[in-house]
Amino acid sequence: MVEPLVVGLDSSTTATKAIAFTAKGAVVGEGRASIPMQNPRLGHFEQNPDDWWASAATALKSLTEQVDAAAIKGLAVSNQRETIGFFDAEARPVRPAMLWLDERSRGEVKTFAQTVGEGTIHALTGRMPDLTPAVYRLAWMKANEPAFADVATFADVQSTLVQRLCGGPFRTGWPSADPLGLFELEAKRWSPPILTALGLDETRLPRAEPPGTILGTVSAKAALETGLKEGTPIIAGGGDGQLAGLGTGCTIEGRAYINLGTAVVSGVWSKDYLFDKAWRTEIAAQGEGYIFENCLRSGTFLLNWFVDQFVPGGRDDPDVYKRLEAEALDLPIGSEGVMVLPYWSGVMDPHWDVDARGAILGLSASHRPAHVYRAILEAITLDQVSRTATMEAAMGRPIHHYVAIGGGAASPLWRQMLADASGKPVYISTTNEASALGAAMIAAAGAGLHDGIVAASEAMVGDTTAIAPNPATAADYAELGAIYTDLYGATAGISHRLVARASRTETPQ
Repeated sequence: MVEPLVVGLDSSTTATKAIAFTAKGAVVGEGRASIPMQNPRLGHFEQNPDDWWASAATALKSLTEQVDAAAIKGLAVSNQRETIGFFDAEARPVRPAMLWLDERSRGEVKTFAQTVGEGTIHALTGRMPDLTPAVYRLAWMKANEPAFADVATFADVQSTLVQRLCGGPFRTGWPSADPLGLFELEAKRWSPPILTALGLDETRLPRAEPPGTILGTVSAKAALETGLKEGTPIIAGGGDGQLAGLGTGCTIEGRAYINLGTAVVSGVWSKDYLFDKAWRTEIAAQGEGYIFENCLRSGTFLLNWFVDQFVPGGRDDPDVYKRLEAEALDLPIGSEGVMVLPYWSGVMDPHWDVDARGAILGLSASHRPAHVYRAILEAITLDQVSRTATMEAAMGRPIHHYVAIGGGAASPLWRQMLADASGKPVYISTTNEASALGAAMIAAAGAGLHDGIVAASEAMVGDTTAIAPNPATAADYAELGAIYTDLYGATAGISHRLVARASRTETPQ
Protein backbone atom coordinates (compact mmCIF):
# COMPACT_ATOMS: atom_id res chain seq x y z
CA MET A 1 0.00 0.00 0.00
CA VAL A 2 1.33 3.44 -0.94
CA GLU A 3 1.87 5.71 2.07
CA PRO A 4 -0.37 8.80 1.88
CA LEU A 5 1.38 12.14 1.49
CA VAL A 6 0.45 15.80 1.84
CA VAL A 7 2.11 18.86 0.30
CA GLY A 8 2.95 22.14 1.94
CA LEU A 9 3.36 24.75 -0.81
CA ASP A 10 5.28 27.66 0.70
CA SER A 11 5.21 30.74 -1.54
CA SER A 12 7.57 33.18 0.16
CA THR A 13 8.89 36.56 -0.95
CA THR A 14 11.81 35.13 -2.89
CA ALA A 15 11.00 31.48 -3.69
CA THR A 16 8.42 28.71 -3.72
CA LYS A 17 9.04 25.45 -1.92
CA ALA A 18 6.82 22.44 -2.61
CA ILE A 19 7.51 19.82 0.05
CA ALA A 20 5.84 16.43 0.45
CA PHE A 21 5.41 15.06 3.97
CA THR A 22 4.13 11.82 5.42
CA ALA A 23 1.37 11.89 8.03
CA LYS A 24 4.14 11.67 10.64
CA GLY A 25 5.93 14.76 9.34
CA ALA A 26 8.80 13.11 7.47
CA VAL A 27 9.99 14.86 4.31
CA VAL A 28 9.95 12.62 1.24
CA GLY A 29 10.45 15.07 -1.60
CA GLU A 30 11.02 18.73 -2.35
CA GLY A 31 10.94 21.12 -5.29
CA ARG A 32 12.05 24.76 -5.35
CA ALA A 33 11.95 27.70 -7.71
CA SER A 34 12.79 31.38 -7.30
CA ILE A 35 10.43 34.35 -7.60
CA PRO A 36 11.86 37.57 -9.10
CA MET A 37 11.18 40.90 -7.42
CA GLN A 38 11.27 44.41 -8.88
CA ASN A 39 12.20 47.66 -7.14
CA PRO A 40 11.14 50.18 -9.84
CA ARG A 41 11.67 53.24 -7.65
CA LEU A 42 12.54 54.20 -4.10
CA GLY A 43 10.30 52.37 -1.65
CA HIS A 44 8.35 50.47 -4.33
CA PHE A 45 8.60 46.65 -4.24
CA GLU A 46 6.61 44.63 -6.77
CA GLN A 47 6.19 41.19 -8.31
CA ASN A 48 4.33 39.84 -11.31
CA PRO A 49 1.61 37.47 -10.01
CA ASP A 50 2.23 35.28 -13.06
CA ASP A 51 5.66 34.65 -11.53
CA TRP A 52 4.02 33.33 -8.35
CA TRP A 53 2.29 30.72 -10.45
CA ALA A 54 5.28 29.95 -12.69
CA SER A 55 7.43 29.42 -9.58
CA ALA A 56 4.79 27.24 -7.89
CA ALA A 57 4.25 25.16 -11.01
CA THR A 58 7.99 24.63 -11.44
CA ALA A 59 8.44 23.63 -7.80
CA LEU A 60 5.46 21.25 -7.94
CA LYS A 61 6.65 19.73 -11.21
CA SER A 62 10.02 19.03 -9.63
CA LEU A 63 8.34 17.49 -6.58
CA THR A 64 6.01 15.24 -8.56
CA GLU A 65 9.00 13.87 -10.44
CA GLN A 66 10.28 12.61 -7.07
CA VAL A 67 7.10 11.23 -5.48
CA ASP A 68 3.99 9.41 -6.65
CA ALA A 69 1.44 12.15 -7.31
CA ALA A 70 -1.36 9.66 -6.71
CA ALA A 71 -0.22 9.40 -3.07
CA ILE A 72 -0.79 13.14 -2.49
CA LYS A 73 -4.06 13.41 -0.57
CA GLY A 74 -4.10 17.17 -0.17
CA LEU A 75 -2.17 20.40 -0.60
CA ALA A 76 -2.29 23.62 1.41
CA VAL A 77 -0.56 26.94 0.76
CA SER A 78 1.63 28.98 3.06
CA ASN A 79 2.13 32.43 1.59
CA GLN A 80 4.00 35.70 2.02
CA ARG A 81 1.62 37.91 3.94
CA GLU A 82 0.31 41.42 3.26
CA THR A 83 1.28 41.19 -0.40
CA ILE A 84 -1.62 42.06 -2.71
CA GLY A 85 -2.37 41.36 -6.37
CA PHE A 86 -4.80 43.09 -8.72
CA PHE A 87 -6.85 41.08 -11.23
CA ASP A 88 -9.48 41.68 -13.92
CA ALA A 89 -12.64 39.63 -14.44
CA GLU A 90 -10.61 37.01 -16.35
CA ALA A 91 -8.18 36.60 -13.41
CA ARG A 92 -5.41 38.39 -15.32
CA PRO A 93 -3.12 40.85 -13.52
CA VAL A 94 -4.09 44.50 -14.02
CA ARG A 95 -0.76 45.77 -12.67
CA PRO A 96 2.19 44.31 -10.70
CA ALA A 97 1.44 43.12 -7.18
CA MET A 98 2.57 45.30 -4.27
CA LEU A 99 4.70 43.48 -1.70
CA TRP A 100 4.63 43.68 2.07
CA LEU A 101 8.01 45.43 1.82
CA ASP A 102 6.48 48.30 -0.16
CA GLU A 103 6.59 51.76 1.40
CA ARG A 104 4.67 53.92 -1.10
CA SER A 105 1.64 54.29 1.20
CA ARG A 106 3.46 56.19 3.94
CA GLY A 107 1.06 59.12 3.70
CA GLU A 108 -2.02 56.92 3.50
CA VAL A 109 -1.15 55.20 6.79
CA LYS A 110 -1.92 58.49 8.50
CA THR A 111 -4.76 59.80 6.36
CA PHE A 112 -6.69 56.53 6.07
CA ALA A 113 -6.35 55.91 9.79
CA GLN A 114 -7.84 59.35 10.39
CA THR A 115 -10.72 58.58 8.02
CA VAL A 116 -11.69 55.26 9.63
CA GLY A 117 -10.32 55.91 13.10
CA GLU A 118 -7.11 54.47 14.48
CA GLY A 119 -8.95 52.86 17.40
CA THR A 120 -11.55 51.31 15.10
CA ILE A 121 -8.89 49.83 12.81
CA HIS A 122 -6.95 48.45 15.77
CA ALA A 123 -10.00 46.90 17.45
CA LEU A 124 -11.37 45.31 14.28
CA THR A 125 -8.18 44.08 12.59
CA GLY A 126 -5.82 43.61 15.55
CA ARG A 127 -3.28 45.90 13.90
CA MET A 128 -2.15 49.42 14.51
CA PRO A 129 -1.94 51.58 11.36
CA ASP A 130 1.36 50.67 9.70
CA LEU A 131 3.04 50.35 6.31
CA THR A 132 2.85 46.55 6.21
CA PRO A 133 -0.89 45.73 5.77
CA ALA A 134 -2.14 45.95 2.19
CA VAL A 135 -5.11 48.17 3.06
CA TYR A 136 -2.97 51.33 2.93
CA ARG A 137 -1.55 50.43 -0.47
CA LEU A 138 -5.13 50.07 -1.70
CA ALA A 139 -5.84 53.58 -0.41
CA TRP A 140 -2.73 54.79 -2.24
CA MET A 141 -3.79 53.07 -5.46
CA LYS A 142 -7.29 54.50 -5.27
CA ALA A 143 -5.84 58.00 -4.94
CA ASN A 144 -3.10 57.63 -7.56
CA GLU A 145 -4.01 55.06 -10.22
CA PRO A 146 -7.16 54.97 -12.39
CA ALA A 147 -6.57 51.20 -12.71
CA PHE A 148 -8.08 50.84 -9.23
CA ALA A 149 -11.54 50.97 -10.81
CA ASP A 150 -10.63 48.19 -13.26
CA VAL A 151 -9.70 45.67 -10.57
CA ALA A 152 -12.27 42.89 -10.29
CA THR A 153 -10.47 41.12 -7.43
CA PHE A 154 -7.86 42.28 -4.93
CA ALA A 155 -6.19 39.00 -4.03
CA ASP A 156 -3.61 37.64 -1.62
CA VAL A 157 -0.96 35.18 -2.81
CA GLN A 158 -2.80 32.10 -1.54
CA SER A 159 -6.04 32.90 -3.34
CA THR A 160 -4.08 33.61 -6.52
CA LEU A 161 -2.43 30.19 -6.42
CA VAL A 162 -5.69 28.45 -5.50
CA GLN A 163 -7.39 30.09 -8.48
CA ARG A 164 -4.64 28.86 -10.80
CA LEU A 165 -4.71 25.38 -9.30
CA CYS A 166 -8.48 24.94 -9.32
CA GLY A 167 -9.96 27.58 -11.61
CA GLY A 168 -13.10 29.42 -10.61
CA PRO A 169 -13.31 32.32 -8.15
CA PHE A 170 -10.56 33.48 -5.82
CA ARG A 171 -10.72 31.90 -2.34
CA THR A 172 -8.38 31.80 0.61
CA GLY A 173 -8.01 30.87 4.27
CA TRP A 174 -8.74 33.16 7.21
CA PRO A 175 -5.06 33.34 8.25
CA SER A 176 -4.17 34.67 4.76
CA ALA A 177 -7.06 37.13 4.62
CA ASP A 178 -6.47 38.74 8.01
CA PRO A 179 -2.92 40.11 7.42
CA LEU A 180 -4.24 42.34 4.62
CA GLY A 181 -5.74 44.70 7.21
CA LEU A 182 -9.25 44.43 5.72
CA PHE A 183 -10.51 41.51 7.83
CA GLU A 184 -12.33 41.60 11.16
CA LEU A 185 -10.64 39.05 13.41
CA GLU A 186 -13.47 38.31 15.81
CA ALA A 187 -16.27 38.39 13.24
CA LYS A 188 -14.14 36.51 10.64
CA ARG A 189 -15.34 38.68 7.77
CA TRP A 190 -14.17 41.40 5.41
CA SER A 191 -14.71 44.62 7.34
CA PRO A 192 -17.68 46.73 6.15
CA PRO A 193 -16.41 50.07 7.54
CA ILE A 194 -12.94 49.61 6.07
CA LEU A 195 -14.29 48.50 2.69
CA THR A 196 -16.70 51.44 2.66
CA ALA A 197 -13.81 53.85 3.24
CA LEU A 198 -12.07 52.33 0.19
CA GLY A 199 -15.21 52.31 -1.95
CA LEU A 200 -15.14 48.50 -2.14
CA ASP A 201 -17.40 45.60 -1.25
CA GLU A 202 -16.61 41.98 -0.49
CA THR A 203 -17.41 40.87 -4.06
CA ARG A 204 -14.03 42.33 -5.06
CA LEU A 205 -12.17 40.20 -2.51
CA PRO A 206 -11.54 36.46 -2.23
CA ARG A 207 -13.96 34.23 -0.36
CA ALA A 208 -12.36 33.57 3.03
CA GLU A 209 -12.79 30.16 4.67
CA PRO A 210 -11.59 28.51 7.92
CA PRO A 211 -8.19 26.78 7.64
CA GLY A 212 -8.63 23.13 6.77
CA THR A 213 -11.58 23.78 4.42
CA ILE A 214 -11.36 22.14 0.99
CA LEU A 215 -11.35 25.10 -1.41
CA GLY A 216 -11.42 23.09 -4.60
CA THR A 217 -9.56 20.41 -6.54
CA VAL A 218 -6.75 20.51 -9.08
CA SER A 219 -8.01 21.18 -12.59
CA ALA A 220 -6.94 19.25 -15.67
CA LYS A 221 -4.98 22.26 -16.91
CA ALA A 222 -3.13 22.71 -13.60
CA ALA A 223 -2.44 18.98 -13.46
CA LEU A 224 -0.58 19.20 -16.76
CA GLU A 225 1.47 22.18 -15.55
CA THR A 226 2.33 20.82 -12.09
CA GLY A 227 2.34 17.05 -12.30
CA LEU A 228 -0.33 16.84 -9.60
CA LYS A 229 -3.24 14.50 -10.18
CA GLU A 230 -6.45 16.09 -11.40
CA GLY A 231 -8.90 16.16 -8.50
CA THR A 232 -6.28 16.52 -5.73
CA PRO A 233 -7.90 18.52 -2.89
CA ILE A 234 -6.61 22.05 -2.30
CA ILE A 235 -7.12 22.98 1.35
CA ALA A 236 -7.30 26.44 2.93
CA GLY A 237 -3.96 27.32 4.50
CA GLY A 238 -2.63 30.63 5.78
CA GLY A 239 0.08 33.22 6.10
CA ASP A 240 3.64 31.99 6.48
CA GLY A 241 4.09 33.50 9.96
CA GLN A 242 1.10 31.80 11.53
CA LEU A 243 1.90 28.54 9.75
CA ALA A 244 5.47 28.66 11.04
CA GLY A 245 4.00 28.80 14.53
CA LEU A 246 1.90 25.75 13.79
CA GLY A 247 4.87 23.96 12.25
CA THR A 248 6.89 24.48 15.44
CA GLY A 249 4.10 23.30 17.73
CA CYS A 250 3.33 26.77 19.12
CA THR A 251 -0.30 25.91 19.84
CA ILE A 252 -0.01 26.42 23.59
CA GLU A 253 0.49 29.52 25.72
CA GLY A 254 4.02 30.35 26.88
CA ARG A 255 5.85 28.95 23.84
CA ALA A 256 6.90 31.53 21.26
CA TYR A 257 8.17 30.84 17.78
CA ILE A 258 10.80 33.17 16.37
CA ASN A 259 11.64 33.24 12.69
CA LEU A 260 15.12 34.65 12.16
CA GLY A 261 14.48 35.32 8.50
CA THR A 262 14.17 38.23 6.06
CA ALA A 263 12.07 39.84 8.76
CA VAL A 264 12.33 38.70 12.37
CA VAL A 265 8.89 37.53 13.43
CA SER A 266 7.93 36.12 16.80
CA GLY A 267 4.50 35.03 17.98
CA VAL A 268 2.70 33.34 20.86
CA TRP A 269 -0.73 31.67 20.85
CA SER A 270 -3.68 32.84 22.93
CA LYS A 271 -7.19 31.45 23.14
CA ASP A 272 -8.61 34.94 23.76
CA TYR A 273 -8.79 37.92 21.41
CA LEU A 274 -6.74 40.84 22.71
CA PHE A 275 -5.24 43.80 20.91
CA ASP A 276 -2.45 46.00 22.15
CA LYS A 277 0.28 48.29 20.79
CA ALA A 278 2.82 45.71 22.00
CA TRP A 279 1.92 43.32 19.17
CA ARG A 280 -0.25 42.72 16.12
CA THR A 281 -3.03 40.17 16.58
CA GLU A 282 -3.71 37.49 13.95
CA ILE A 283 -5.95 34.50 13.49
CA ALA A 284 -4.06 31.36 14.50
CA ALA A 285 -3.25 28.83 11.79
CA GLN A 286 -5.54 26.22 13.35
CA GLY A 287 -8.47 28.66 13.19
CA GLU A 288 -8.89 28.45 16.97
CA GLY A 289 -7.53 31.34 19.03
CA TYR A 290 -5.10 34.03 17.99
CA ILE A 291 -1.43 34.77 17.56
CA PHE A 292 0.14 37.81 19.22
CA GLU A 293 3.03 38.64 16.95
CA ASN A 294 6.05 40.96 16.96
CA CYS A 295 7.67 41.90 13.67
CA LEU A 296 10.95 43.63 12.84
CA ARG A 297 10.98 44.20 9.08
CA SER A 298 14.79 44.31 8.93
CA GLY A 299 16.12 40.86 9.82
CA THR A 300 18.49 38.94 7.57
CA PHE A 301 17.42 41.51 4.97
CA LEU A 302 19.57 43.99 6.90
CA LEU A 303 22.51 41.59 7.17
CA ASN A 304 22.36 40.93 3.43
CA TRP A 305 22.18 44.66 2.71
CA PHE A 306 25.23 45.35 4.86
CA VAL A 307 27.27 42.54 3.34
CA ASP A 308 26.39 43.50 -0.24
CA GLN A 309 27.05 47.20 0.26
CA PHE A 310 30.09 47.25 2.52
CA VAL A 311 31.91 43.90 2.56
CA PRO A 312 34.28 43.27 -0.38
CA GLY A 313 32.83 40.59 -2.64
CA GLY A 314 29.45 40.72 -0.90
CA ARG A 315 27.35 37.59 -1.05
CA ASP A 316 29.16 36.52 -4.21
CA ASP A 317 31.86 35.35 -1.80
CA PRO A 318 30.57 31.94 -0.60
CA ASP A 319 32.56 32.19 2.64
CA VAL A 320 31.57 35.73 3.58
CA TYR A 321 29.15 34.81 6.37
CA LYS A 322 31.38 32.07 7.72
CA ARG A 323 34.25 34.56 7.95
CA LEU A 324 32.17 37.33 9.52
CA GLU A 325 30.66 34.91 12.02
CA ALA A 326 34.08 33.69 13.11
CA GLU A 327 35.41 37.24 13.53
CA ALA A 328 32.27 38.38 15.37
CA LEU A 329 32.54 35.45 17.79
CA ASP A 330 35.92 36.80 18.90
CA LEU A 331 34.46 40.20 19.74
CA PRO A 332 33.10 41.03 23.19
CA ILE A 333 29.45 41.74 23.99
CA GLY A 334 28.78 45.28 22.81
CA SER A 335 30.90 45.06 19.66
CA GLU A 336 33.54 47.31 21.22
CA GLY A 337 31.29 50.34 21.28
CA VAL A 338 29.30 49.94 18.04
CA MET A 339 25.50 49.89 18.29
CA VAL A 340 22.87 49.66 15.56
CA LEU A 341 19.22 50.74 15.48
CA PRO A 342 17.79 48.23 12.95
CA TYR A 343 14.84 50.27 11.72
CA TRP A 344 15.82 50.41 8.05
CA SER A 345 12.13 50.08 7.09
CA GLY A 346 10.45 51.92 9.93
CA VAL A 347 9.31 50.18 13.08
CA MET A 348 6.14 48.33 13.93
CA ASP A 349 5.50 47.29 17.55
CA PRO A 350 5.83 48.85 19.99
CA HIS A 351 6.53 52.32 18.49
CA TRP A 352 4.44 52.09 15.26
CA ASP A 353 6.53 54.71 13.50
CA VAL A 354 6.66 54.51 9.71
CA ASP A 355 9.23 57.34 9.63
CA ALA A 356 11.72 55.68 11.97
CA ARG A 357 15.08 54.97 10.33
CA GLY A 358 18.19 52.96 11.02
CA ALA A 359 21.40 54.18 12.59
CA ILE A 360 24.93 52.94 13.23
CA LEU A 361 26.53 54.63 16.22
CA GLY A 362 29.91 54.54 17.90
CA LEU A 363 32.07 53.96 14.83
CA SER A 364 35.77 54.71 14.99
CA ALA A 365 38.72 54.05 12.71
CA SER A 366 39.49 50.93 14.75
CA HIS A 367 36.26 49.16 13.80
CA ARG A 368 36.01 46.55 11.06
CA PRO A 369 33.04 45.03 9.17
CA ALA A 370 32.83 42.26 11.79
CA HIS A 371 32.07 44.88 14.45
CA VAL A 372 29.10 46.16 12.48
CA TYR A 373 28.00 42.62 11.66
CA ARG A 374 27.96 41.67 15.33
CA ALA A 375 26.30 44.97 16.25
CA ILE A 376 23.48 44.24 13.78
CA LEU A 377 22.91 40.82 15.38
CA GLU A 378 22.98 42.39 18.85
CA ALA A 379 20.52 45.09 17.81
CA ILE A 380 18.01 42.65 16.32
CA THR A 381 18.35 40.44 19.40
CA LEU A 382 17.98 43.26 21.93
CA ASP A 383 15.02 44.60 20.00
CA GLN A 384 13.31 41.21 20.25
CA VAL A 385 14.11 40.87 23.95
CA SER A 386 12.55 44.28 24.57
CA ARG A 387 9.46 43.41 22.51
CA THR A 388 9.01 40.13 24.38
CA ALA A 389 9.23 41.86 27.75
CA THR A 390 6.67 44.45 26.66
CA MET A 391 4.36 41.71 25.42
CA GLU A 392 4.67 39.72 28.64
CA ALA A 393 3.73 42.78 30.68
CA ALA A 394 0.73 43.57 28.48
CA MET A 395 -0.51 39.94 28.42
CA GLY A 396 0.05 39.46 32.14
CA ARG A 397 1.73 36.09 31.62
CA PRO A 398 5.25 34.91 30.79
CA ILE A 399 6.78 33.46 27.65
CA HIS A 400 8.88 30.53 28.82
CA HIS A 401 11.00 29.77 25.75
CA TYR A 402 11.50 30.38 22.03
CA VAL A 403 11.43 27.86 19.19
CA ALA A 404 13.76 29.29 16.54
CA ILE A 405 13.48 28.75 12.80
CA GLY A 406 14.71 30.51 9.68
CA GLY A 407 18.16 30.97 8.21
CA GLY A 408 19.43 32.87 11.24
CA ALA A 409 18.71 29.89 13.49
CA ALA A 410 21.69 28.16 11.86
CA SER A 411 24.03 30.80 13.32
CA PRO A 412 25.58 29.54 16.57
CA LEU A 413 26.40 33.13 17.51
CA TRP A 414 22.89 34.47 16.94
CA ARG A 415 20.96 31.70 18.68
CA GLN A 416 23.25 31.76 21.74
CA MET A 417 22.99 35.55 21.78
CA LEU A 418 19.19 35.30 21.84
CA ALA A 419 19.26 32.81 24.71
CA ASP A 420 21.77 34.86 26.72
CA ALA A 421 20.14 38.26 26.18
CA SER A 422 16.62 37.00 26.93
CA GLY A 423 17.52 34.57 29.70
CA LYS A 424 15.19 32.06 28.02
CA PRO A 425 16.01 28.69 26.45
CA VAL A 426 16.01 28.71 22.66
CA TYR A 427 14.90 25.47 21.06
CA ILE A 428 16.18 24.91 17.53
CA SER A 429 13.66 23.09 15.39
CA THR A 430 14.90 20.20 13.28
CA THR A 431 12.76 21.40 10.39
CA ASN A 432 14.20 24.11 8.18
CA GLU A 433 10.81 24.69 6.56
CA ALA A 434 8.35 25.31 9.38
CA SER A 435 5.88 27.25 7.21
CA ALA A 436 5.67 24.45 4.64
CA LEU A 437 5.31 21.93 7.46
CA GLY A 438 2.52 24.02 8.98
CA ALA A 439 0.73 24.01 5.61
CA ALA A 440 1.20 20.24 5.38
CA MET A 441 -0.31 19.84 8.86
CA ILE A 442 -3.41 21.71 7.70
CA ALA A 443 -3.51 19.63 4.52
CA ALA A 444 -3.26 16.43 6.57
CA ALA A 445 -6.18 17.49 8.74
CA GLY A 446 -8.24 18.62 5.75
CA ALA A 447 -7.54 15.34 3.97
CA GLY A 448 -8.67 13.36 7.01
CA LEU A 449 -5.25 11.93 7.92
CA HIS A 450 -5.52 13.47 11.41
CA ASP A 451 -8.41 14.42 13.65
CA GLY A 452 -8.02 18.18 13.43
CA ILE A 453 -5.21 20.66 12.81
CA VAL A 454 -3.83 20.68 16.36
CA ALA A 455 -3.72 16.87 16.35
CA ALA A 456 -1.84 17.03 13.04
CA SER A 457 0.63 19.48 14.55
CA GLU A 458 1.24 17.24 17.55
CA ALA A 459 1.81 14.22 15.30
CA MET A 460 3.99 15.89 12.68
CA VAL A 461 6.13 18.40 14.60
CA GLY A 462 9.84 17.59 14.66
CA ASP A 463 12.30 17.37 17.51
CA THR A 464 14.19 20.34 18.92
CA THR A 465 17.64 20.97 20.37
CA ALA A 466 17.83 23.25 23.41
CA ILE A 467 20.24 26.18 23.68
CA ALA A 468 20.48 27.19 27.33
CA PRO A 469 21.23 30.79 28.38
CA ASN A 470 24.62 31.49 29.91
CA PRO A 471 24.00 33.29 33.24
CA ALA A 472 27.51 34.77 33.17
CA THR A 473 26.50 37.06 30.30
CA ALA A 474 23.27 38.34 31.85
CA ALA A 475 24.70 41.52 33.38
CA ASP A 476 26.51 42.53 30.19
CA TYR A 477 23.39 42.09 28.05
CA ALA A 478 21.24 43.91 30.61
CA GLU A 479 23.60 46.89 30.50
CA LEU A 480 23.70 46.85 26.70
CA GLY A 481 19.93 46.51 26.55
CA ALA A 482 19.45 49.58 28.74
CA ILE A 483 21.52 51.62 26.29
CA TYR A 484 19.66 50.17 23.32
CA THR A 485 16.28 51.02 24.87
CA ASP A 486 17.20 54.73 24.79
CA LEU A 487 18.33 54.67 21.16
CA TYR A 488 14.96 55.02 19.42
CA GLY A 489 13.90 58.00 21.51
CA ALA A 490 17.25 59.69 20.99
CA THR A 491 17.10 59.44 17.18
CA ALA A 492 13.38 59.50 16.30
CA GLY A 493 13.12 63.27 15.92
CA ILE A 494 16.17 63.44 13.65
CA SER A 495 14.83 60.55 11.54
CA HIS A 496 11.48 62.26 11.09
CA ARG A 497 13.15 65.46 9.89
CA LEU A 498 15.38 63.54 7.47
CA VAL A 499 12.44 61.57 6.05
CA ALA A 500 10.42 64.75 5.59
CA ARG A 501 13.29 66.42 3.75
CA ALA A 502 13.93 63.33 1.59
CA SER A 503 10.28 63.20 0.55
CA ARG A 504 10.59 66.77 -0.76
CA THR A 505 13.83 66.16 -2.63
CA GLU A 506 13.24 62.66 -4.03
CA THR A 507 14.61 62.30 -7.55
CA PRO A 508 11.73 61.97 -10.07
CA GLN A 509 11.54 58.61 -11.83
